[in-house]
Amino acid sequence: MDFVTGLPRTQRGNNAIWVIVDRLTKSARFLPFRVGQSIEILAEMYMK
Repeated sequence: MDFVTGLPRTQRGNNAIWVIVDRLTKSARFLPFRVGQSIEILAEMYMK
């Protein structure tokens, strides 16, 4: 799990990417988000 921050803002207002890598299934997820979003929103994004 890693966060890529400091990116320019997109049209939807996202300015960071949350990278989640699963080495067991050899898959990765890239979730765009806004810096400063609450942990509840990030947890909901992770569960989807």
